[in-house]
Amino acid sequence: MKYDNSNFIRRALLKEMKDGEFANLDRLPRELELAKRYNISRNQLREILAGLEREGFITRLHGVGTLINQHVLQVKNRMDIEVEFMDMIRQNGYEPDIAEVSVTEELATADIAEKLQVEEGAELLKVSRVCTADGHPAIYCEDYLAKNLVKQAYSLRDLELPIFHFLKTCCYTESYMDLTQLKAVLADENMARMLQIAEGTPLLKMEETDYDINGSVVFYSEQYFINTYFEQTVLRKKL
Repeated sequence: MKYDNSNFIRRALLKEMKDGEFANLDRLPRELELAKRYNISRNQLREILAGLEREGFITRLHGVGTLINQHVLQVKNRMDIEVEFMDMIRQNGYEPDIAEVSVTEELATADIAEKLQVEEGAELLKVSRVCTADGHPAIYCEDYLAKNLVKQAYSLRDLELPIFHFLKTCCYTESYMDLTQLKAVLADENMARMLQIAEGTPLLKMEETDYDINGSVVFYSEQYFINTYFEQTVLRKKL
């Protein structure tokens, strides 16, 4: 099977534009030069550049070249781009860690069943995590997925890693896209205990439903963020 190194090259290009060789340039070198630099075809390069343009990091203009949008590159957190919790915390200048992981088997309530598109009472896995920033609780997350998605035996270690890893290795599926609702909420008694904050502290809540490429739900997640540790930005482009 041929190895697809597109994600590696995408990250390398972003790093070069942020704080590497291209950081002081207003545009990228020509496609032919970049393709040779990364030892890839021009078609593969164009796919990578198209993705970076959709994300707003670059702008390609016919007859002008590929402009680098440094004002976008310097944004710490993009809510419109999926970033794993550890990377999100690290991007904000803190040392990330997982303070607690618990896994329980539950039966789907009516609300969760609707989110996962399963029958009420279906068997679920619920994975709860507390992520820390410099040793202080910063994110609390609950992931729910239907147990019948699991195709092989798994250990707690598999579920300590990001849920995307578990989906790929134990469920043989991947998240292709998600729909996320944002809410401002106040910490209830349980949330205050998990995040070691005062009850009533304002939190950002994200309710995320992830789908595979066929449009089937693969998991549902409720995430709570302490605002002290994060700045969230959304890039909106005129269509």
